[in-house]
Amino acid sequence: MNSQPHDFPTKSSNAHHVEAVLLPRAHDIGGFEVRRALPARERQMIGPFIFFDQMGPGEFLAGRGLDVRPHPHIGLATVTYLFEGEILHRDSLGSRQPVVPGDVNWMTAGRGIAHSERTDQGLRHQNNRLFGIQSWVALPKAAEETAPAFAHHPAASLPLIEDAGVRLRLIAGTGWGLTAPATVASPLFYADATLAPGAILELPDEHEERAVYVLFGEVDVAGDRFEPGRMLVFRAGDRLALHSGRQGARILLLGGAVMDGPRHLFWNFVSSSRERIEQAKADWKAGIFGKVPGDEAEFIPLPEERPSASVEGQQISSGSPTS
Repeated sequence: MNSQPHDFPTKSSNAHHVEAVLLPRAHDIGGFEVRRALPARERQMIGPFIFFDQMGPGEFLAGRGLDVRPHPHIGLATVTYLFEGEILHRDSLGSRQPVVPGDVNWMTAGRGIAHSERTDQGLRHQNNRLFGIQSWVALPKAAEETAPAFAHHPAASLPLIEDAGVRLRLIAGTGWGLTAPATVASPLFYADATLAPGAILELPDEHEERAVYVLFGEVDVAGDRFEPGRMLVFRAGDRLALHSGRQGARILLLGGAVMDGPRHLFWNFVSSSRERIEQAKADWKAGIFGKVPGDEAEFIPLPEERPSASVEGQQISSGSPTS
């Protein structure tokens, strides 16, 4: 959905320096490297965003592909957003959905869901590139035990602004006068923006916590220049704008309301309660999450039941958000 013409600011107004710069760390998810920006030692969450992985860019040779076997989640929503490639999503609700660049897969785990993410067998006769972002959005306490749900939103359904050298697609939430179609449980924004050389983009000021992840190019904030592979966390309440460098830039913008308390993380589980994490572990061992139709033959055991923690959601200890 294209928006009506939107006037972006022509100059920065009272922009301030960033509060923190998060440098992602590399992780292997079974033969494919990801770069994890959240959670970090400096910040567990930005708004409700509690997990942020850059997948690739990389390439699977013919005959190979992404194989994230069935695994469980509670207390969060997963958001898959691709720039290159294709992933086949299956879950214990019976959903089967290919994801292609620009689409949004929004899976609400709530009280419990299992899913898998793979390269479709029909695509493995050729080389396959993969590049995208997988993020988790923590659910507020009142929604942690909601019923699991899955929604797919094609790229054409997402609000789009093209003006003054800025092309911005709103992935989820609200911002810049737009509202994305995904149903969210708390105030947030998540956007994909491409800036032409010298373009300016102001951050939405209605959200308390805000950050930008630089994918390509460089951005300037009040005279400070930042290169790709960095997540910039901004001070609450500041009016600020991003200026792209001579090469232009592609960035992801995210944030929202401060979460209603810290979260405990273990593997793929997120909860405000340590006891709930332990219950989820027992439920996965007992098979209570259910099977993933079409992908019943395999599953990922709990970290303590295998030699090392790997694949989507590297084991994270409860309390301190370190991996």
